[in-house]
Formats: sequence, structure tokens, C-alpha cells
Amino acid sequence: MALNRDFVGRSYPSGSPYEVSRVKIKEFAAAIGDSNPIYRDREAARAAGHPDVVAPPTFPIVFSLQSGGGALADPGLGLNFAMVVHGEQRFEYARPVYAGDELVSTATITEIRSAGRNELLTIRSEVTTVAGEPVCTTYNTIIERGGAA
Repeated sequence: MALNRDFVGRSYPSGSPYEVSRVKIKEFAAAIGDSNPIYRDREAARAAGHPDVVAPPTFPIVFSLQSGGGALADPGLGLNFAMVVHGEQRFEYARPVYAGDELVSTATITEIRSAGRNELLTIRSEVTTVAGEPVCTTYNTIIERGGAA
């Protein structure tokens, strides 16, 4: 069954702010196999010109889809999670994510389209500090296999 195109343009704010910790950054860097010391050591990060430990560029995936989760879980969208695979992910940065940041995001469904027998759904998440400072924009495309058939 095709996804509900009425969801295009809907936005979903995150709930509580996500507090970025040094431990979470270190764990994420280990999980992706990146040993860059600026992800683990405050002094190495400061020596590189940062105020604190820096998160790897893909770190916002940890929390940016939380706000979009409400949309994906809405039965009205018609998404069959059993048939979902990851399609694409990209990030545009205003500034790096640092340990100590408190971040919120607003996810917007920007596109739903068919490609052959598949449905592609794209979500853009605007990530800011709780004070409203822009940090990054994430783009995530998921594919529902066979959804357009």
C-alpha cells in the first residue's frame, strides 16, 4: 500500500532536549570505529581549537529522528516497518556538536515518492541548541520495499 502523501509537510518537534555527553560521544566514536582523539580527549579537542570534545559528523542520527518517530509510528502514514531499509543519510552543519550541548530537533516529512515497487520517505530534521542556535540539518531517506505495489 502506498504511503499517505498527506503527511508531506508535517513537522514534529522533539520532546525533551538531548544532552550531549563526552561518554556518549566516545561510545559513538568507538561504535563507528573512529579513533580520532578529538572525539575522546578534551585536551586534544582544545588543542584543535574546539571548546570541548567534538562529536563525529554522523552523531546527530542518535537523536534527530526521535522527533520524526511520531510520524513514522502514526498508523495513518501506512508505513510497514517490516519492509523498511535505510536509504540515505546526510548532514549539513552550521557548527560542530560539542559535549555539553543541549539539543532539540524538529523533523519534517519533506517527500514521499514511489520508485518502482518501493516507497521513499525523506525526513529533514533541524537541530538547534535549546537557545535556538542552529547546529545542523539532517536528511534521512528510508525505503519501504514493495510499498508501491
